[in-house]
Amino acid sequence: IMIGPSSSHTAGAVRLGRVAWKILGEKAVKAKIMLSGSFAETYKGHGTDKAIIAGIMGMHSDDERIKNALTLAKESGLEFSFELIQLPDAHPNTARISLTGENGAECTVQGCSIGGGNILVTEINGLEVSFTGQYNTLLVLHHDKAGTIAAVTNFMAYSGLNIGNFRLSRPKKGGEAVMTIEVDGEVPDYLIQSLKILPNIINVILIKAI
Repeated sequence: IMIGPSSSHTAGAVRLGRVAWKILGEKAVKAKIMLSGSFAETYKGHGTDKAIIAGIMGMHSDDERIKNALTLAKESGLEFSFELIQLPDAHPNTARISLTGENGAECTVQGCSIGGGNILVTEINGLEVSFTGQYNTLLVLHHDKAGTIAAVTNFMAYSGLNIGNFRLSRPKKGGEAVMTIEVDGEVPDYLIQSLKILPNIINVILIKAI
């Protein structure tokens, strides 16, 4: 169930915006949205601009307010802009979304809409990731130190949470890195808070299945 006209250019675009909003973790007051490929060519006709803004405001893909998202954004104080870019190696339906929150938080999320309303998030704040949003996903930002991955995954195992998919991204040895962990079932709040206090953990973000 979705607001059209396109599952890839509208429904998927809403989900990309929503993931960026989730990662930001607070109300967005500024959004810079860069569109590549087919997104750049057809975004106005397919409502991709409205869809991404709707997601940034926390809407789901079946929300009837999507068609009025640009007006609602302006009324809520969200400043936004669109830029057309070329990403030669990216999926044709790719967006790079940079957000600033009301309390100063910032994030940049890149992802693509791969059809049928499905998405693939490929980059967060310059770090490579790979998740679809179809499963509850933990993003664990950490310092690349020995034993950190084991500490996180062992704690999850002791808590009875099964890992469905795991990916590590580290631009350089010993620097900041991110674990992308898709899990089966619900993730309790206590687990997130417990992971945050483990050694070398910078932050833990839960992206609930969308």
